[in-house]
Amino acid sequence: MIIKILGTGCANCKRLKQLAAQVIKELGIEAKVVEVTDISAIMSYGVTTTPGLVIDEKLIGYGGVPSKQQLTHLIQQAA
Repeated sequence: MIIKILGTGCANCKRLKQLAAQVIKELGIEAKVVEVTDISAIMSYGVTTTPGLVIDEKLIGYGGVPSKQQLTHLIQQAA
């Protein structure tokens, strides 16, 4: 599983990256968290407000940081 965090490095982008890493560690899921900071790459997903969350090339959401419980559920569904 590849989890992409779309954003330019803002506080919410960093928080989402850390939260995603924490959730996959707790779940014991083999996944890679990747930061995408290139504006054109971010826009190619249709994201206009960061951070964006992409799991296995599927845009899950953008514009905010989900709660730990929400993110855990999203990752479990994708696994």
